[in-house]
Amino acid sequence: MAARSIGSLTVSFGLVAIPVKLFTATQSAGHISFNLLHKDCGSRLRQQYICIKDGSIVDREGMEKGYEFAKDQYVRFTNEEIKALEEVGSHSVEIAEFVPIESVDPVYYDKTYYLSPDKGANKPYALLNQALKDSKRCAIGRWAVRGRSNLVVLRPIGDVLTMQQLHFSTEVRPATEGDVPKPEVKAAELKLAQQLISQQASDKFDPSAYKDEVKARVEAEIQKKVEGHEISVTAEEPKTGAKVIDLMEALRASLEKKEARPAAAAKPAATAKLGPRKSPKRVEQPAAKPARKTARR
Repeated sequence: MAARSIGSLTVSFGLVAIPVKLFTATQSAGHISFNLLHKDCGSRLRQQYICIKDGSIVDREGMEKGYEFAKDQYVRFTNEEIKALEEVGSHSVEIAEFVPIESVDPVYYDKTYYLSPDKGANKPYALLNQALKDSKRCAIGRWAVRGRSNLVVLRPIGDVLTMQQLHFSTEVRPATEGDVPKPEVKAAELKLAQQLISQQASDKFDPSAYKDEVKARVEAEIQKKVEGHEISVTAEEPKTGAKVIDLMEALRASLEKKEARPAAAAKPAATAKLGPRKSPKRVEQPAAKPARKTARR
């Protein structure tokens, strides 16, 4: 079934305008969610808002929004005031600049959309896509939607243009907050680490090689419940990281484990137990028969 467009946009740079259709690149259907039910009767529960001061239930008509500028102190805003503060939605993406694609750190990437050419836009769409591929650059622009201004990057994936929302710099915490020390890296250690990387290196990333095993397990257990079966609950031990005592020994052991894996795979799954080793029995060779004497006449 073909994907359905969720809207239309115009990508513009200079005097060029390219009408495109917008499609979501990911789907939330892949996530399993559970609803809250009443334990006694199994009916679904409805969320309610309760005033923390008098404990009364507050309906939608009795609500308004506020901003907490100090502890338990708020300034109030009406829906009309908030709406006036929001960015006016636009149906266009205005490209501000073209930058090397490797200069955009993936930490800034957010939601992804696919773009397809709208009526009469096949040639300019293909032209922009090919020009980006040849120059190894991507386009940075702005897109206003749902009351906020979004920073976006347009980049090609094969023959398809993708548009990804980017986090603003104020939304990304600096990597220096991790407080990473800088110990000395010895040449021998680095060489072993590079050998280990080369043993597990692939030419490209294949996402289809990785499956969501937790989701598959949960779906199987849900199906058992639907069919009326009980499921057994076993608590798994939390996985803890191994303590590295000697970095060089750990790297060597990892390399030896990787090198031994193909040889181990060729061996049979089970090997019969052998008893104590016995020396082979000596087989006595029969004595050579004496040559028959010729009787004298």
